[in-house]
Amino acid sequence: MGGIAAPIEEAPDFCPMRRFPGIMETVAREYVQPAVREFARLASVQEGQCYEITPEGVRTSISRIEETAQFAKKCGYRRLGIAFCMGLREEARTLTNIFENKGFEVVSVNCKVGRVTKEEIGLQENEKITPPLVETMCNPIAQARIINAEKVDLAVLLGLCVGHDTLFFQYCRVPCTVLAVKDRLLGHNPLAALYLSRSPYYSRLNMGGGEDFPKTKIDLPGAALFTAKGQKRKEG
Repeated sequence: MGGIAAPIEEAPDFCPMRRFPGIMETVAREYVQPAVREFARLASVQEGQCYEITPEGVRTSISRIEETAQFAKKCGYRRLGIAFCMGLREEARTLTNIFENKGFEVVSVNCKVGRVTKEEIGLQENEKITPPLVETMCNPIAQARIINAEKVDLAVLLGLCVGHDTLFFQYCRVPCTVLAVKDRLLGHNPLAALYLSRSPYYSRLNMGGGEDFPKTKIDLPGAALFTAKGQKRKEG
């Protein structure tokens, strides 16, 4: 959300605008380039269209998938490439259908393309997920180069692992955005860990067993009463 910036003289000493004035001047010149300026303009237009003004105030209005499709159309993109994790192949299929229904041509490539074994990059048996089975490595460099060769207008990452996504970014030569990242524990929602780390309730989950909680008697008609450890209380 926007706001009125304070004068640079009032910024703290660690502010990047005070520490790197030369970079700020160089960046300003980048936005003078017509293609860069127009891309940034469309991105800001898209940002604004993700909100709506209601009598109750500003609220969000569209999902990331809709935002991606809308922005791609603003840019005149017609051909989208999805680089996805095999663990999210059903999600990739659904996403493909959504993009195609919105008029895009879609190509996709999964992370196991190439069928290269993990031994070929030096993994030991104790470093595999399921030793001693043969495991195929994720191949983000191949994904990126196939996306490049397909001449897509925009690459969309879906669920690549940490590190594998880094290699993809390094080798991808077309505009790229991320729809979702891999988080095996939290349903691919890594920010949940940040939000829960500040939650008073979540901190209770780290406590010990039931004996740490008060043994409160609950009088429910016809219901058996139990101790905190799950043992049935004696009646009467």
